[in-house]
Amino acid sequence: MRVLSGMRPTGKLHVGHLVGALDNWVRIQNEGNECYYFIADWHALTTNYDDISGIYEYTMDIIRTFIACGLDPDKSVIFVQSAIKEHAELQLLFSMITPIGWLERVPTYKELKQQLVNKDLSNLGFLGYPVLQAADILMYKPDGVPVGEDQVYHVELTREIARRFNYLYGEVFPEPKELLSHLPKLPGTDGRKMSKSYGNVIQIDITEKELQEKVLRMMTDPARKRRSDPGDPAKCPVWDYHKAFGTTSSEKEYIINGCKTASIGCVDCKKILLNHMIERLRPIWQRLNELKKDKDYVQQVIKDGNEKARTFAVETMKEVRKVMNLRF
Repeated sequence: MRVLSGMRPTGKLHVGHLVGALDNWVRIQNEGNECYYFIADWHALTTNYDDISGIYEYTMDIIRTFIACGLDPDKSVIFVQSAIKEHAELQLLFSMITPIGWLERVPTYKELKQQLVNKDLSNLGFLGYPVLQAADILMYKPDGVPVGEDQVYHVELTREIARRFNYLYGEVFPEPKELLSHLPKLPGTDGRKMSKSYGNVIQIDITEKELQEKVLRMMTDPARKRRSDPGDPAKCPVWDYHKAFGTTSSEKEYIINGCKTASIGCVDCKKILLNHMIERLRPIWQRLNELKKDKDYVQQVIKDGNEKARTFAVETMKEVRKVMNLRF
C-alpha cells in the first residue's frame, strides 16, 4: 500500500501530533508500506501569509521531530512541498475543473473563517487550499491517507476531484481512502481543544521539568473540587492521556477505583501519567538533541526525500499533460 500525509509548519509539534498522527505513521511505515510524508509549507501561507518568519525553522524542526519519533528516511520519503513545483502545476489544472461550490462547503473553511475573525481570509489561496491538498495527495497516487477525523472531508473532496478528472480526461488517479488513527484526539491541558493559540499544548520537545509542571497543573474532573470529593475518570482530560501513554491495566484499575472512591487524589493520578510520558518522550528528546547537532544529516534527508518525491511527481505530470493534450 502507498500512503501519503503531511503537516503544516505553523509551530512546533505537540504530543497530540505524536499520538494522533506520528505514531500511526510510524506503524504504517514499519508494516512495510510505501510512505510519503511531507512538510506542507505552501499550506502554511493560506492563513499565515502575513507572518513568514518561522516557516523555515518550523520546517526544519518538524523534520527533526519526524525522525526522532520514528520515521525512517530509509523506509519513508520525507520531503518539503514547495521543493516539488509540480504540486503547483497540478493544483492549477485541478482548479480548472473544481466548482467553487465544492470549496465553499468545506467544513474547515467555514470554521476557520469564524475562528480567525481578526485575519483577512478573503484570498484565493485560502479558498482553494483543498485543491492544493488534492494535488499534494493525488500526485503520488496513494491508496490511503492517514488523517484525523477533522480531515476526512478533505479526502472525500480529493476523491471527487480525482473522479471528475478521470471522467473528463481518462483514468490517471486512484481514489484514496482515509486511514484513521485509533486513538482519540488529546485535549489541551485546560480540557479544551489542544491549540497553541490557547496556550494549552504540551510540545514534544518540552523539558522534563516543564512537562512535570504542565501535567501537575492539568485540569481534572470538575466534580473533584476537594481531595475528598469522588470523581469520574471518563470526565477527566487526564484520563485521555493515560489511554494514550501506556498506563497499564492494573494502574488504570487503581486509578478508576481510587478516583471514584476519592481514595487517591488527582496528583497521585497525574504522577502515574507523568512517569509514562517521561518514559515515552525521553528517547525522542535524546534523538532530537543528536539531530540538532548533526545538521548535515538532516539536510541530506531533505535533499534525498525531495529527489525521490520529484522523480515520482515528474512522471505523474507527464501522464496528466498527455491526457489533457498539453503537448508543449
